[in-house]
Amino acid sequence: MTHIPQEILYRILEVSQQLGSTADTRSVQVGVVNCLRDVLKAERATVFEHDAAAGELVAVLAHGPDGGLDESFSGIRFPVGTGLAGSVAQTREMINIPDAYSDDRFNPEIDKKTGYRTRSLLTVPMCSSEGDLVGVAQVLNKKDGVFDLQDEAIAAALAAQCAVAMRRSRLIEHRVELEKVQRDLRLAREIQQSTFPSACPPIAGYDCAGYSEPAEDTGGDTWDAVATGTGAVFLVGDATGHGIGPAISVTQVRSMLRMALLLGADPKPLVDHLNRQLAADTPPSRFVTAWFGVLDTMTHTLSSIAAGQGPLIHLHADDQVDVLAADAPPLGIMADLPLGDPIPFKMEPGDLFFVASDGFAEAAGPDREMFGTDRIIDLLREHRDRSSVEILQVIRDRVVEYTAYQPADDDRTAVLIHRLPTS
Repeated sequence: MTHIPQEILYRILEVSQQLGSTADTRSVQVGVVNCLRDVLKAERATVFEHDAAAGELVAVLAHGPDGGLDESFSGIRFPVGTGLAGSVAQTREMINIPDAYSDDRFNPEIDKKTGYRTRSLLTVPMCSSEGDLVGVAQVLNKKDGVFDLQDEAIAAALAAQCAVAMRRSRLIEHRVELEKVQRDLRLAREIQQSTFPSACPPIAGYDCAGYSEPAEDTGGDTWDAVATGTGAVFLVGDATGHGIGPAISVTQVRSMLRMALLLGADPKPLVDHLNRQLAADTPPSRFVTAWFGVLDTMTHTLSSIAAGQGPLIHLHADDQVDVLAADAPPLGIMADLPLGDPIPFKMEPGDLFFVASDGFAEAAGPDREMFGTDRIIDLLREHRDRSSVEILQVIRDRVVEYTAYQPADDDRTAVLIHRLPTS
């Protein structure tokens, strides 16, 4: 085993302490490239980071011909297995070339471009303690000769310390980025949740409630209930997927609905204009299913447009039930939406009208069987004498129990309209 002088061991320890004193990736990279050059008494050094996902080496920092840091190398990529550095990355074995121009593996093109003359070259793999490749270092031109066995031993020891420092800085950097993303997602969730009504507006002769819970920090569902002079307008929306993108889409639907209501738009042209705007704003693979219900308490009629949203469950006071599918395509798929007139539902005393996103009926149990619409209807029948808020809570609880308390696969949103029996 090659003996490393005590003063060099102290220098390596000092370098290790310096590299461990910062979590800033850039500072670590500068420390790595400088310590390799200085400890090995060389003219220049270059450090490449391993991009495992791409199977490439990426130049992160290098000394220029004058010995200062040269930013022009940063970002240069090449596949593992290409050139000296790529070969070392592939084999994890050091390459020591005493005379660069007498070795066929050396590529003199960079020398030709920069005017620098490479004499000796030491290329070293940088691996973590688990054996994972972190990067590759190249050290050029030993000042007082060529790199010998002692230099190889020093380089190996330095490379191990540098690999630890580089990996640590990247892990901390990724953790900081992840924490920032998580903070942003929590804020996005708070903003989205704040757009949902805290409760349905009071409607004479009716008890209504709504609920929405995202499967992730932000969801692709929304609901709304807006009081009008003769009742209320209801919305249940469900964008494809869940997360930030779908959350933006359904929030856009809710915002446009509110604006249209302020302008006094009727349901059918409202939905038509809303669809045209979504079709213009969203990519072809994205769409929103939505149910719009306009309740008129003077005639006790619920006028419904279900654009891809279903089923709609109308439970009558005599326990008869109508389960209806969507009556129009989802929003955003085509600019010209084939849209009929709103479908009227007569709300008799004691009637319930339930609309939900598919996160309820399609919730799967341990055997992968879905909760289904029939179970929802049974719960509506069983608990119809309770308040709408309580009924929704029962349905939520039963779905959670049915799925064995596993995290939801999809957002769960519902609106329940109940005409009181005495009204």
